[in-house]
Amino acid sequence: MRMASPPGLIHGEYFFRRWQLDDVHIDSGEVEIQTYMPSPEPSPAKPWFHVFLPRRVYLRQVEANPADVTWRFRGEKGGFLGTRLAITPHGRDFNYQASGGTLKMALSPNLQLRDTHLLIDRKLLTLYNLDLQPGGDASGSIHAEGTAGTGEDRSVDFNFSFEHIPVDEWLPKGWQEHVGGKASGKILWRGKNPKLESSVGEATLRVNGGRIIELPFLENVAKITNEKALERLTLNDCSFALAWNYPSAEIKNIAIEERGKFRAEGRIHIEKKALSGTIELGVARHLLDWLPKPEEVFPHEHDGYLWTTVHLSGTTDAPQQDLSPRIMELLKENPGAALGLLLRQFGEWLKNAFGGR
Repeated sequence: MRMASPPGLIHGEYFFRRWQLDDVHIDSGEVEIQTYMPSPEPSPAKPWFHVFLPRRVYLRQVEANPADVTWRFRGEKGGFLGTRLAITPHGRDFNYQASGGTLKMALSPNLQLRDTHLLIDRKLLTLYNLDLQPGGDASGSIHAEGTAGTGEDRSVDFNFSFEHIPVDEWLPKGWQEHVGGKASGKILWRGKNPKLESSVGEATLRVNGGRIIELPFLENVAKITNEKALERLTLNDCSFALAWNYPSAEIKNIAIEERGKFRAEGRIHIEKKALSGTIELGVARHLLDWLPKPEEVFPHEHDGYLWTTVHLSGTTDAPQQDLSPRIMELLKENPGAALGLLLRQFGEWLKNAFGGR
């Protein structure tokens, strides 16, 4: 630690055993934030030289550059790394301000810290602002503010907003090359403590420039329908709202569309892991040419699509829907169409097996 001490910046009232440090600079350091319940501990024996030490030390400002502010999350170490940290008194408590550096946490990509300001006292952590941006994309931003109890009251109340955040960076690695777009939205998070099990909240999300490319599922659909256009989806609309009160959650106002191909609207309800809900699915007529009598499964036509209602069931681990069984029943009634699909899939298998194009 390096302490800057020009004349007059270190003051002492030796008879009252009080010191004042006006300006402390730390070349580098690490601050670890820990969550624990205070418990009384026996006071250690005082050393013989305690009479020369101050009873109280006043700090006007402490600066550290760089500093790591770390904590444990899901068993892993995370935090703000390489930031510029300034600590100033607020009565008997302290304000913390930091800028620059990188936020590293489990379950999220690395984010650049623009600025943060918080106050911690015996009863409350007040986050005045936390402003982040994704690495290498100055157009994206994440803003957070709120409070969390630090005493007997452990309740949390936070608001988040985000703009133009690349969605692929937040997905599992296996999905990143297949899904793209930039997300914007808001999250309101409340709870009697920081645990997910006691939380309630609301969120809205919209993805601009959404695209889904060469997912195995889409490739299979494209082969069955003989429509290569379905291997790549460019979404003109992708948005939904989420409300949760653990252990239940509802995804509503779902709207997903690539104009001229399909549109999906509806809501999904989750209770613990049980899944329910309905989706109105509209598909362009030319994409249903492979299906005999498509009107029997998609009985309504409007806005340029043939529509059907899809009922969801099962669990989040094993979701179920009633569209596939209805299609299979229709194909059983039309064996010629089913044979055509089978031969098309067999032809694709032969092509792949022998390196054909």
